[in-house]
Amino acid sequence: MRALVSFLAVAAFAADFPEAEISNGVVTAKFYLPDAERGYYRGTRFDWSGQIYSLKTQGHEYFGQWFPKYDPNLHDSIMGPVEDFRTGSSSLGYDDAAVGEVFYRIGVGAVKKPDDKPFQPFRTYEIVDPGKWTVERKPDSITFIQELTGKNGYGWRYTKTVRLVNGKPEMVIEHELQNTGNKAIHTQQYNHNLFVMNGQPTGPGVTVKFPFELKPVRAFAAGTPAAVEGGKIQYSEELQGRQSAFAEFEGASDYQITLEHAKAKTGVRITGDKPIQKLVFWSIRSTFCPEPYIDVSAAPGTESRWNYTYSFYSLNAAN
Repeated sequence: MRALVSFLAVAAFAADFPEAEISNGVVTAKFYLPDAERGYYRGTRFDWSGQIYSLKTQGHEYFGQWFPKYDPNLHDSIMGPVEDFRTGSSSLGYDDAAVGEVFYRIGVGAVKKPDDKPFQPFRTYEIVDPGKWTVERKPDSITFIQELTGKNGYGWRYTKTVRLVNGKPEMVIEHELQNTGNKAIHTQQYNHNLFVMNGQPTGPGVTVKFPFELKPVRAFAAGTPAAVEGGKIQYSEELQGRQSAFAEFEGASDYQITLEHAKAKTGVRITGDKPIQKLVFWSIRSTFCPEPYIDVSAAPGTESRWNYTYSFYSLNAAN
């Protein structure tokens, strides 16, 4: 009941959130747009751009609200193939900043370091400067640009384009990070991939496959109904309530992931053009999420580019 009430509360004010829609006639994707004052998401964990709250193709829905409580400043009140930048276990410039100075979150902006505690990714920090956001729209694509010049050497022009492939159930997320400052940018990015397939729960029939053997760094906890066999993750029972299944694995050179949900009759293949540095997997009843990390580095005056491709399919059709 709480989830339903929360969803209805959000829906009632949905018109207040800046949004956009793109379609290629096969796939229709709906976005909430970056906005420091009225944006659906104003937290400091995830990149504000490219939030897809609905993606429909072949009669199936792939994303949606998975969390029971909504607050625009909560770290995880966000939907879709959302992305986060991490510098080790910290954030860009955090360890060098004094208390009261700023550090940086690509896709968010310059934020204040409030105390001398270690960086906490789930904490919401005060945003001092969200940078300049520009959104460029076409019928089948949307481009987000964030430009920020910091006071201590960091600066960037970050561009993300979400493009639907002509005539195909396929989406490409294209990234470009230009270092416009005088300090090198060394970070990692991961996509949380918050899949909600036709509203079906995580459990038997959910399969996540990789073209390499999964080598655990941190295995699923004993008693968790998720298991690894070779390059495959499967479930023996449905997850209940807020029960979760979490594991971490070694990286691999081949960025390929296939997710299928037999009850939802949905599937998606994800490929990337950079090696996976490490792989985190997390799921609860309402969502299941492979989180592949890649390295992103750019010296001053240079840029880094990377792409992800999502190919959606129905399990009713031949794959």
